[in-house]
Amino acid sequence: MRILSIVPYKVFPAVMGGQKGIALFYKYLSQLVSLNCLTVKENDPTETYVIYTQLSNAQTRYINPFLFFKINRLANQTNRTHILFEHPYYAWLIFLFSLLTSKKIIVHSHNIESERFKSIGKWWWKILWYYERCAYRQADCVWFKTNEDKQYAQLYFQLKPEHCFTIPYGIEANTLPEEKEILACRNQLQTMYGIGDEETILLFNGTLSYKPNLDALKSIVQEINPLLLNETLSYKILICGKGLPPEMNGLKDYLDKNIIYAGFVDDIDLYFKGCDIFINPLQDGGGIKTKLVEALGFGKKCVSSSNGAIGVDPACTEGRLLVVSDKDWQAYSRGIMMMTTRDILNNNSSFYTMYSWQQIADKAVQSLS
Repeated sequence: MRILSIVPYKVFPAVMGGQKGIALFYKYLSQLVSLNCLTVKENDPTETYVIYTQLSNAQTRYINPFLFFKINRLANQTNRTHILFEHPYYAWLIFLFSLLTSKKIIVHSHNIESERFKSIGKWWWKILWYYERCAYRQADCVWFKTNEDKQYAQLYFQLKPEHCFTIPYGIEANTLPEEKEILACRNQLQTMYGIGDEETILLFNGTLSYKPNLDALKSIVQEINPLLLNETLSYKILICGKGLPPEMNGLKDYLDKNIIYAGFVDDIDLYFKGCDIFINPLQDGGGIKTKLVEALGFGKKCVSSSNGAIGVDPACTEGRLLVVSDKDWQAYSRGIMMMTTRDILNNNSSFYTMYSWQQIADKAVQSLS
């Protein structure tokens, strides 16, 4: 089994959740099968497997008819048996490979893209829906991030169940951080932001130029926080992420309301480890929410909306994840209060079994056999 993956956008070095979802998956997949990657020139990879930075950075790369010959030549020269496409954006190219070659085609879906764009109000979502359906129906194997996406595709795109597999976003950890490490990170956050020993640290993280994340932030400052201010809880909410609109003035109007805007941070792991509760009130946008998986991987208590928890099974978190109905802000406030007193005694082993990258890579390989 020899795979050539096509990644037509910047991934290396991986910083954001979606980039990590490819780079870390490939790290572990390449330990099990021969993996080569063809990607755009702006990438700066340091990975141990072979990466060709030969694709143009121009938007025309998505419609370049000569790309078929380039990829096919490279696949033949390196004796590839499978071609893996990240996202369904190359549906036309997938059709050509399925028609003109004997190589097996894999499409790695990260969301139902058309539904994601529908949820944020894009008028052309239905056009994408048909294009996306074409990509998946031409593939020999489709990897979905969530069971919900897989079931949607089987129902609405009429995909055969035997061609569809759930390959979720993962984490590298397989044990909880040591207590002394958690305490050191918390102490560092306290020093950086003037947080008291008695205060509960709540964390929200996300790229704020992305509308679903910005809407979630607005829900925190306009809906959830006013309710928390009426509770007895002593707390601070840390907001991490770049892209905050200028009109929100760095959230300075909320400094006296227990909200601190940290902006883009170089080491988000510090914040995950040092916080007490991760909050995830996303109301739209598809697919698994990578930051929720990362927070649970660090053993954090989490309160999430139903939409924000898509793709994560609360049963495997053994009490760490509390899911409340979308836009039920009273329930969100009560959930945060409940989590401040909930004791979590398990070692998170069930979560690591399901969401470790090693387990996920094993599952992906098995789907191709």
